[in-house]
Amino acid sequence: MLKRRTTGSVVCPSCGSLVGVRDRSCYTCGRANPGLWGFGPALRQFAGDFAFAPLVLGACVVVWLTTLLMSGSAIGRGGLFSMLQPSTDVMIVFGASGSFPVFRLGRWWTVLTAGWLHAGLLHIGMNMYWLWQMGPAISELFGPARTMIIYILGGVAGFTVSSLAGAYLPDLPFLQAGQLTLGASAPLFGLIGALYHYGRVGSSAARHVATSVMIQAVIFGLLVPRIDNYAHLGGFAGGYLTSAFLDPLTRERGDHMIVAAVLVAATVAAFIVSIVTGISLMR
Repeated sequence: MLKRRTTGSVVCPSCGSLVGVRDRSCYTCGRANPGLWGFGPALRQFAGDFAFAPLVLGACVVVWLTTLLMSGSAIGRGGLFSMLQPSTDVMIVFGASGSFPVFRLGRWWTVLTAGWLHAGLLHIGMNMYWLWQMGPAISELFGPARTMIIYILGGVAGFTVSSLAGAYLPDLPFLQAGQLTLGASAPLFGLIGALYHYGRVGSSAARHVATSVMIQAVIFGLLVPRIDNYAHLGGFAGGYLTSAFLDPLTRERGDHMIVAAVLVAATVAAFIVSIVTGISLMR
């Protein structure tokens, strides 16, 4: 899949100029090792074939089904909000975040894992609906690698803010930070924040779309109980700042695919650490 090229020319992942695959630096921008050890063309091809929304949706569904399977008879069977909800212990083991796991249990890495977990059928259904609505369009604007970066860092920002608020801030109207928090809504707000930033610097139509989605989400967050609006605010800010740093008006580079791959690998590692340490914690 990642076939290495050892001869010929490749595109510099920083500036887009043609360079030799063995060149030590780009003659245009000065980037070191522009051929990425010969894997530059393969990374560019992989980025072009990478589908953001199906990958994230599939991963979230697989993780949710796994947590249901691990919950056994403790699966929620109550009302609308608790239908097919994994047990609290299993959600903690798999990496739910919040002030309790982060500050009481020292599980700081859960800010990476919580965005892939869900607390019931309605929860995952609504989040995956919005992912499917927004994901392909945002991926088209930013590129799939940058969209993944925004999604993961938006989730990290959202759950960091929520955990800090739960530990140090009093409950406010519509801003009650839970001791335990999870769900894709925080990283989804990261995508909304990125789209809003793109609308400010690029297309006014994108800003209008982002504003419309944001208003709907805020109304939902005000009306429905148990919504972690701190995570939403943090996710929005994280997505906005990440978009500003990545500059969506420039083309996606090979570097972005590398950063996205590192963040995905870090998330997988965080899941492994969470499960291994969580099992021993629950004994």
